[in-house]
Amino acid sequence: MVINMKDNMKLAEEIFLAGIEAVHPSKLVWKYIKPAEGGVLVNDFFHRVNGKIYVAGAGKASGAMAEAVEEILGDSISEGYVIVKYGCSRPLKRITVSEAGHPLPDHNGFAATKKILEIARKAREEDLFLFLLSGGGSSLLADYPEGSSEDEMIRMNDLLVKCGASISEINTVRRHLSRIKGGQLARLVYPATLVSLIISDVPGDYPAVIASGPAYPDDSTFADAMKVVEKYRLAERMPENLLLHLRNGVDGNIPENPGTDDPCFLKTFNTIIGNNRMALEAASARAMEKGFDCIIDDAQLCLDAGEAAEYIIKKALTARDSMMLRKPLCILLGGETTLEVKGKGTGGRNQHLALLCAKLLRRHAGITVLCSGTDGTDGPTHAAGAVVDNNTWTDAVMNRIDPEYYLRNFDSYNFFREAGGHVITGPTYTNVMDLVVILISE
Repeated sequence: MVINMKDNMKLAEEIFLAGIEAVHPSKLVWKYIKPAEGGVLVNDFFHRVNGKIYVAGAGKASGAMAEAVEEILGDSISEGYVIVKYGCSRPLKRITVSEAGHPLPDHNGFAATKKILEIARKAREEDLFLFLLSGGGSSLLADYPEGSSEDEMIRMNDLLVKCGASISEINTVRRHLSRIKGGQLARLVYPATLVSLIISDVPGDYPAVIASGPAYPDDSTFADAMKVVEKYRLAERMPENLLLHLRNGVDGNIPENPGTDDPCFLKTFNTIIGNNRMALEAASARAMEKGFDCIIDDAQLCLDAGEAAEYIIKKALTARDSMMLRKPLCILLGGETTLEVKGKGTGGRNQHLALLCAKLLRRHAGITVLCSGTDGTDGPTHAAGAVVDNNTWTDAVMNRIDPEYYLRNFDSYNFFREAGGHVITGPTYTNVMDLVVILISE
């Protein structure tokens, strides 16, 4: 079966979009939450409500989650407040949706987080506090420890996202520079019942890592946070007040975040309602509908971008060369690469990864690779990612576009703007990390 490579680029995007559609928050929330006489059913578990229902949340998907919750529970909601990134808001009747900065927090985020803390303090023992959490929540739930400031926390977040640390490492530090993360929201809401619905954007779906785990026990320590600071040599660059806070925690002058033995977690329930695997399975189903054999690679792509590109292309070449293709093959991967930004260009981890793949593919026909984020935005750009094949690099050179220059300057966005290949979805209102679609045909 012979397929035009340009058609494969379109097919790769269609397969990617099928994955996104499967994890749209409204579908997920309607599946997991239902009204019931005297309370609420969450994942078929009945929570009796003798008092009020409060709704709060933060993350790229939390606005759409809130919309679905309001459709389901309606006027039984007493008050609600969720924080989303700019461009993801929607007007609701019972729940306020506030926009704020991401990936770097801004003043709106700090102000909105104060509103959520105010609502949390209102909760009483007979009340139900629904918390809607999704990727991006760590930045959108913006606060800072006593003795610091908004500007210092913004600067610290900038250092963290650019230093090459994994999302798990970044959130370990964030949890110890906050008064809401790392289980501290659960402690604040207690003795009310706290039910957290989570769309996961982290490998392994570990709730302590997702949006820095505001409703989950934090068994990491200030010492763990300091290890991240030392590993990436942040001590000399980070604000002195924040470094002092971490050191005071290590010395035992500040209490650790609530751990698994804290009584607040006796009335706290966390449910993962969406994740990367769901998107991969839906993408696989669409690929097979389109005539591809399909393999989901179970090894989540949590590598440096350079290592990830080599893994992707080696995987594709091995599959192509080791079997007689009875029909085209699709290989799907999920995860989130890390990228230490060393240039001053504009881009994101997915566009940079795609450009690295284009370089490795330039002598290998028959392979198409799409790298895109399920939230629809890659870094500080309007693109979700990019799709490439063996012609991407060579065609750019023929058109006097120097891909090495863009790669060296971490300017992948402007490369694809000039050369073509961007994947543009607009806001998807969800986030389950990134997807890589590899299509192999003769």
